[in-house]
Order: sequence, then C-alpha cells, then structure tokens
Amino acid sequence: MLRFDQNTLPQLEFQTAVKRPIPIRCAQIPEPFEVKTLEGIMKGKAGDWLMIGIDGEKYVCDQDIFKRSYQLKKN
Repeated sequence: MLRFDQNTLPQLEFQTAVKRPIPIRCAQIPEPFEVKTLEGIMKGKAGDWLMIGIDGEKYVCDQDIFKRSYQLKKN
C-alpha cells in the first residue's frame, strides 16, 4: 500500500485542477457550534461557517479558509 507523508512531496507527475464553481448553501454562525457530519461530530468556532454540500451533507468551514476559498454570491 502506498503511503504519503505531509512533509514530503512524492515523485509523481502532478496535474493542475481547478475546483468547479458549484454554488452551495452556507451560513456564518456567531457562536461556537457542533454539527453531525458523515465523518462524525465537527466543532466550529464563533465566526466559522456551516456549509451544506451538493449532496445535502453538512460540514464546518473555518472562517479563514472560507475567506480564501469562497466568494459570497450577491442576491
């Protein structure tokens, strides 16, 4: 079985991919919260986002990651 380490870049022929612009539902939560996900309970900090994915799955997105990864759609 192959094993990859976080600190070492494997000698593979990597390609470049861009994440598709798929709209998802999200809400910023002003206080600490928990959500039951497919992987178990996730905890969010005040200001993190509750996300609902394309298959209806719920998960937490850290506020800093949200700012770098998402752009809110204007209604």
